[in-house]
Amino acid sequence: QKMPPSLPATINIQEPRWDQSTFQGRAKHFFMVTDPRNLLLSGATLEEARRVVEDYRAGTVPPGLTEDQLWRAKYIYDSAFHPDTGEKMLLVGRMSAQVPMNMTITGCMLTFYRTTPAVLFWQWVNQSFNAIVNYTNRSGDAPITPSQLGTAYVSATTGAVVTALGLKSLTKHLPAIIGRYVPFAAVAAANCINIPLMRQRELKLGIPVTDENGNRLGESTAAAQKAIFQVVVSRIGMAAPAMAIPPVIMNALEKRAFLKRYPYLNAPLQVGLVGLCLVFATPLCCALFPQKSSMPVSRLEPEVQARIREKDPQLETVYFNKGL
Repeated sequence: QKMPPSLPATINIQEPRWDQSTFQGRAKHFFMVTDPRNLLLSGATLEEARRVVEDYRAGTVPPGLTEDQLWRAKYIYDSAFHPDTGEKMLLVGRMSAQVPMNMTITGCMLTFYRTTPAVLFWQWVNQSFNAIVNYTNRSGDAPITPSQLGTAYVSATTGAVVTALGLKSLTKHLPAIIGRYVPFAAVAAANCINIPLMRQRELKLGIPVTDENGNRLGESTAAAQKAIFQVVVSRIGMAAPAMAIPPVIMNALEKRAFLKRYPYLNAPLQVGLVGLCLVFATPLCCALFPQKSSMPVSRLEPEVQARIREKDPQLETVYFNKGL
């Protein structure tokens, strides 16, 4: 029995395992990142993964470590620790909590959309959860102040509730199926408010742009606008299947005798359907745009362009981290 050869210390575990320039590679990466089973891992397992990753980065390869084990440790590590600060992240804010949390909240929003207090309550719960996720997955370069966090939270919650209640009163005289889409419209509106507000510092001061080797060239607000737009699109995309498909199924089911006989199955069925959509929609919508996004130098603000032209007249494309 020969010992397996020791792993080379040259695997780049700073980058994802799969090619991020293809949709398929990004989808594989995010299926790992958003895997809800990561939430069940014990503190000891997380610490062990952290040790393997930090040792490997420091150039120490434990004997017998396979490449698969190394990548598994990296994905466990990434699922629980903040990439920039290294702190253990709040359980509820981790990407692996997205599916179970969203499934419960969205399922309830779609089930209890008929009364005003229920609309108020579930939109508030949803925005509170969003605020935690946006705070937990913030870009480490730009810390959010408590007052900015508060402003974003209050504005997004107000936006969602006003949209939901406004649309709810408009749909009173329309077919029932249309009323079921009110929560989705409210969530989409809130995302358009919540994410830009949470990341307002980036819109004011810009986000770091780099060349393809990661050398920092300056900060650009044009890049921040593009990054935030892409995140808003993918978040609305994430919510869309879960909020668009179950209402059609539930509407059909409610006309059948089965749900009339067992009305208490309404919420669990709704939550289950939403969960099924989210397990796929969450990673696939995260994968819509590369995490390391790019834009032509000619689309940046004139003063940023001028500075880059001084440093590197040949450079045509800059890169930036779009956030999640």
